[in-house]
Amino acid sequence: MSIRNSCSEEVWALDSKNTGVIYGINGPVIYLKGKSSFRMSEMVYVGKEKLVGEVISLDKDRTTIQVYEETSGLRPGEKVESSGAPVSVTLAPGILNNIFDGIERPLERIADTGGAFIARGVSVDSLDTEKLWQTHLTVAKGDLVHGGAIIAEVPETRAIVHKCMVPPDVESAEVVEVVPDGEYTIRDVLVKVQLPDGQIRELTMTQKWPIRVARPVSQRYPASIPLVTGQRILDTMFPIAKGGTAAIPGGFGTGKTMTQHQIAKWSDADIIIYIGCGERGNEMTQVLEEFGELIDPKSGNPLMDRTTLIANTSNMPVAAREASIYTGLTLAEYYRDMGYDVAIMADSTSRWAEALRELSGRLEEMPAEEGFPAYLASRLSAFYERAGMMQTLNGASGSVSIIGAVSPQGGDFSEPVTQNTKRFVRCFWGLDKSLAYARHFPAIHWLTSYSEYTMELSAWYADHVSPKFVDYRNRLMGLLSQENNLMEIVKLIGADVLPDDQKLVLEIARVIRLGFLQQNAFHKDDTCVSMEKQFKMMDVILYLYRKSRKLVAMGHPMSLLKAEGIFEKVIAVKYDVPNDNLQMLDMYKQDIDDFYNRILEKNA
Repeated sequence: MSIRNSCSEEVWALDSKNTGVIYGINGPVIYLKGKSSFRMSEMVYVGKEKLVGEVISLDKDRTTIQVYEETSGLRPGEKVESSGAPVSVTLAPGILNNIFDGIERPLERIADTGGAFIARGVSVDSLDTEKLWQTHLTVAKGDLVHGGAIIAEVPETRAIVHKCMVPPDVESAEVVEVVPDGEYTIRDVLVKVQLPDGQIRELTMTQKWPIRVARPVSQRYPASIPLVTGQRILDTMFPIAKGGTAAIPGGFGTGKTMTQHQIAKWSDADIIIYIGCGERGNEMTQVLEEFGELIDPKSGNPLMDRTTLIANTSNMPVAAREASIYTGLTLAEYYRDMGYDVAIMADSTSRWAEALRELSGRLEEMPAEEGFPAYLASRLSAFYERAGMMQTLNGASGSVSIIGAVSPQGGDFSEPVTQNTKRFVRCFWGLDKSLAYARHFPAIHWLTSYSEYTMELSAWYADHVSPKFVDYRNRLMGLLSQENNLMEIVKLIGADVLPDDQKLVLEIARVIRLGFLQQNAFHKDDTCVSMEKQFKMMDVILYLYRKSRKLVAMGHPMSLLKAEGIFEKVIAVKYDVPNDNLQMLDMYKQDIDDFYNRILEKNA
């Protein structure tokens, strides 16, 4: 209740005439001297060019504002005007298949009017206010509605139906007027409702919502459904739930961005929000170009039909980088409220933390570890806690899953951003430099990574894949752990002195690493693998291990077993078995049985 009231636009509109005068400027931070009537988190317009800023500190003698645009040329004495509202995003049809900067300014429209670079003080509508949308009204005169209720449906893209909702601050109201189905802009009044106090409120397709305030929900559900990505090391070894949180830490070149690309393309999320936060301009350009060309494998339509990109490169103002992840998160919550499963790719939270550090330094705050502000942990916590599988205000179920890349300097996982992120995420996909340099992708190391969702999702695996799924997964992890222990011995005395049963563990672990964990994003059958195929591949590998262990126990040497080529054949399963013909996997057990019988016959 208090959240809804605090977000009501009417509350903020009272102070829209406030003004102040610049007293001091320190990079993106400006100061106003003396007492002012501004509010915390209020959006303001700074100087003659009306640069966008936000109030971040207030006391009786000084008001501090961070500016989301370049402040070069500003002078003391210039005026600061209130917008009468907090920093907010516009929520309406047109968000998908669009590219925004960190404060929801559409980059394509800015490029059309101002060229390749964003001019200071540029003012464009976040969404197209002139475009006509085919609208189907879902309410009738006399209906009782409340916050979150769906009043209209608009086919936003070929993949997604946009559900226009009553703003969350409306407790209860009666529909008194409804327009007929037809074409309308996002500003046209669709429905008029009468509030309990008798006032008439006009509802359009558009909502405004403060980026730093989580949108209200009815209930949070526990994790119970996996976000299926088609990547074996994620789905089988370290799964993430819908509504879950995951971190992908890794040094330069280890594959953070490419792992997120694979998840964005192949996961069973309905909508993707990709936030490029402080990344290099050329890398962000590659993302924009590739996403524009990708085809959604599920629908055959362009992937951008269910994707929104937020581009905030490293040369853009640092304050806007800090705001960009909240902008993306608010857009994700909006689509979650419609009942969609949304996945956020934040690349990278380290650059966001660096923006916090720079702003904190400008504000002369007491630094904590490695110069980061003392509130770094609480900011990370507030970000990841907005994920979850929720029951929305209209009774639907929707989720926001957050997958944040972390870029520790020198690949050092002990630095503050990685360590604090580990406290708040339940899935940790640690990228390894040696794996990446060996061309083993995804370069997620199975010994440094973990997922706390595995047991919570076990019931889903048992119902939808196999009751043996989690047991098989644990057996594979056990073999990889044994391999790691044995490799310590091999480094000291070599592999030749190991007994054959331990040599078999090393060989089967190699089959797991190369045939199961390693995945080729450019192979049509290996780039995305169904849960059924993942389970059957585990079944074949473990069947080979059982049969081989019997042979070793009978005294047959490992050199004889390896000479048969069966291990290489099982490694090649990922390429040789098409995704639409999984029955072929059952034939591999017969091949293993033939291998077993041949060995027995040779040594009879």
